[in-house]
Amino acid sequence: MIPIADFRIDIPQAALDDLHERLRLTRWPAAGPEPGWADGVPVLYLRRLADYWLHEYDWRAHEAALNAFPQGLTEIEGQRLHFLHVRSPEPEALPLVVTHGWPGSVVEFMKILGPLTDPRSHGGDPADAFHVVAPSLPGFGFSTPLSAHWDHARIAAAFLALMDGLGYERFGAHGGDTGSKVSPALGRLAPDRVVGVHINGGLELPSADADLPALTPEEHVRLASVRELVRHGTGYADLQSTKPQTLAYALNDSPVGQLAWIADKFKDWTDPARELPERAVDLDQLLTNVTLYWLTGTGASSAHLYRAVRDESAPEPSDVPTGVAVFPNDPAVRPLLERAHRIVHWSEFDRGGHFAAMEAPDLLVQDLREFFRPLRGLES
Repeated sequence: MIPIADFRIDIPQAALDDLHERLRLTRWPAAGPEPGWADGVPVLYLRRLADYWLHEYDWRAHEAALNAFPQGLTEIEGQRLHFLHVRSPEPEALPLVVTHGWPGSVVEFMKILGPLTDPRSHGGDPADAFHVVAPSLPGFGFSTPLSAHWDHARIAAAFLALMDGLGYERFGAHGGDTGSKVSPALGRLAPDRVVGVHINGGLELPSADADLPALTPEEHVRLASVRELVRHGTGYADLQSTKPQTLAYALNDSPVGQLAWIADKFKDWTDPARELPERAVDLDQLLTNVTLYWLTGTGASSAHLYRAVRDESAPEPSDVPTGVAVFPNDPAVRPLLERAHRIVHWSEFDRGGHFAAMEAPDLLVQDLREFFRPLRGLES
């Protein structure tokens, strides 16, 4: 049995003072020659965000909000692992492990933890309750220092060990971004224990056009947008998967650099109907996520995930029941995903985006409840 200790976030005031001083002393670059976001995050926009971060954002308030959720620490294969563990008041609740991605963190889940664990108090059916475990990926948040390269399968094995340590024999799995890889990997690793896998932001690309299954016209449009994203929107991944340590010095030394690195992806991946990231997600929640990266020094270590998974082969097909929630900007193409997943539930939504738990928590909670409802009978 792995040792598990209680954990509470308590950032030294000196670290917050240092953050504020660095924000005040930022050396700002000149604006790029292209207007708007064509060259990346605009200087005037980022200055406004940084000014709010310095003068109005209150880390202590959000630290307290995070500490309202029970947390733990353990060590698995030499890796310190931090996690939120919110048990439901409903005795028949289904255990559920939820996995974030990059540039996210457990902060993503703050708006869904209450409705998932206590539906009775949030206008839902208590029969839909979950005990939620939300680990911080190795190298993210308080799951540091990074002990080695952790690919999706190795992370899944660690999370399985965590669920063992918490006493959960059978459970569901949900994830977006990296979680959309780790959660199915959990199902492949323990198909007799994982009652179902639910993902959003799932992506599978064909190796060549000749490898394409039959697609509808709408799916061809979505595939074309995925390929456009790969051509023009994955420079961050190329850098993080090849030279993460070179990037480390900038992200670890400049809070504004860390802010820009994350804000750029929130601009690209949030609901396209929302002009700016803070119109898609709560600005304070976005800054809590960025501040967590800064205070834990994990802009660098989180980037190593991309190096670890760069040469992963295509996953083996899984027979675990799988649900997919597709939000605007999500690259999911069902016939491509069906080659590796037994999809029994498919939902498409007209609002929200890649960071579904932050952007459309109500829709995500609703979809999780609906997907797992017929699978709960398998849990006993």
